[in-house]
Amino acid sequence: MAQSSDPWLQRYGVAAPVDVTPQLEQLLQHRSIRQYLERAVSDDSLLRAVAAAQSASTSSNLQLWSVLAIRDPERKLALARLAGNQRHVRDAPLLLAWVADVSRLRRMGERQQAATEGSEYLEAFVLASVDAALAAQNAAVSLESEGLGLVYIGGMRNQPEEAARLLNLPEGAMVLFGMCVGYPDPASEAAIKPRLSPEVVLHRETYSTAGEAEGIAEYQRRAESFQQGQGRHTPPWSQQCVERMADGTTLTGRDRLKAALRALGFALR
Repeated sequence: MAQSSDPWLQRYGVAAPVDVTPQLEQLLQHRSIRQYLERAVSDDSLLRAVAAAQSASTSSNLQLWSVLAIRDPERKLALARLAGNQRHVRDAPLLLAWVADVSRLRRMGERQQAATEGSEYLEAFVLASVDAALAAQNAAVSLESEGLGLVYIGGMRNQPEEAARLLNLPEGAMVLFGMCVGYPDPASEAAIKPRLSPEVVLHRETYSTAGEAEGIAEYQRRAESFQQGQGRHTPPWSQQCVERMADGTTLTGRDRLKAALRALGFALR
């Protein structure tokens, strides 16, 4: 069955209870795109995306992130293998690797002959990770506004040391996630995936679990209907979530992330 043209309805299963601005309508239409046309992403689109990324908030204006634009087929293939052999990493015209990066700050300290011991603490890695995520989402909005599609790649954390080696990252830099970018293939149009109702994630004044179970059950009914419409039959969403976090073996190599971070120059004190 074809989806409605109303993105709020597609996302939540009900008509919008508020006015939907043009900006919100664009955000609601986000979907993961994994199949692309054989059409290059221009450097102009890339530069606009980076400008959008750099316009995101950054803690104390430290700007503890970097991004690598990867177009070389062999390098994309190698990164695809590290990320669980995801073919869209290989096939996307452009792969962006978003990096938590305290190395630049450390180099500034060296040039000033000043200490940067604070960069060795867990807080510095958290700052860099938050900064990179905010930047990447701004870039995503810019890219999608131009008709490009994308999908985030958490599998870049499966083998962080190898990813760092392939990208020649300095000590104190780590790929947090990738982003495949390209023009969507209309023959494989992706649908807007349902999300939990706002009432489940929005808490007012204090955290409350009242109505949570009912909200999750309602969402699971919508998610099941969506999956069936896509020709897929999957376990209930809550079961998938719990199984995904059952133990370290379900983390696809990321159970050793702390050791990998320390090997890459994040002391995490």
